[in-house]
Amino acid sequence: MTDRPVVSDLQVREVIVNTAFNCGESAHIGGSLSMVELLNVLFGEVLKHRPAEPEWPDRDLFILSKGHAVLGYLAILHLYGYFDADKLATFQTNGSDLIAHPVKKLKLGIESSNGSLGQGLSFGLGLAIGMEMKDEDRRVYVMLGDGECNEGSVWETAALAAERGTHRLCAIVDENHFRNDGANTTYANKIKLAGIWRAFGWNVIEIDGHDRAQIRDAFAAARAHEAGPTVIVASTIKGRGIDFMEANNDWHHNRITSAVYSECRRALGLEPVDG
Repeated sequence: MTDRPVVSDLQVREVIVNTAFNCGESAHIGGSLSMVELLNVLFGEVLKHRPAEPEWPDRDLFILSKGHAVLGYLAILHLYGYFDADKLATFQTNGSDLIAHPVKKLKLGIESSNGSLGQGLSFGLGLAIGMEMKDEDRRVYVMLGDGECNEGSVWETAALAAERGTHRLCAIVDENHFRNDGANTTYANKIKLAGIWRAFGWNVIEIDGHDRAQIRDAFAAARAHEAGPTVIVASTIKGRGIDFMEANNDWHHNRITSAVYSECRRALGLEPVDG
């Protein structure tokens, strides 16, 4: 582990908003804002990685399975030094490496391509099995959404990971209680998401996904657990940090206009920007 910059959650949210505004296109904003604390603690304190050596062979791996929330991922990669502001400014422009979903490019810190939901966990399991076969001291962390957990492929992988006892795999579920078409009612009443993971034989840790102390403790507990895979089910607020976006699924995918941009900066407690 090398020295890392100190990145605040406010910085990450500011970069998400700035990037969404500057691209001039609609982007997945709500689900990017909900996972900020989870990603920031992971990259700042937990993940073994070297931005100056993005293909360092002993690195841990992060897979963004909820690939539509790439804005949050790119903000983190930029702030931790994988690429500069000029590169980030190409987001969703013609010819850019940085489009609306992750496209694998190791030199930018992007470990996998993700578009269709439900694919990242199986890819992560394969990587973790490889690490076990080679007896490597490495881990794989996969970020999923709770809406994504409606995909059957998630549960096929969950069953196999538990059967194999793959302890180098840690899933993180950003349970912000919404999916593309509205509230994620699949897990709202009798069926609880954490209970399903338990039924599949995973070590389950339930936390407030905006509480950095709980996040930190959860990652430590996941690393200490060697009897099988761990999932951190993190209850979050979609659009967290911007009052008019919080729990408002209109911001699942939307465009930030000049007027909205000013309101975003106000909500974050930032100075207004002229023009």
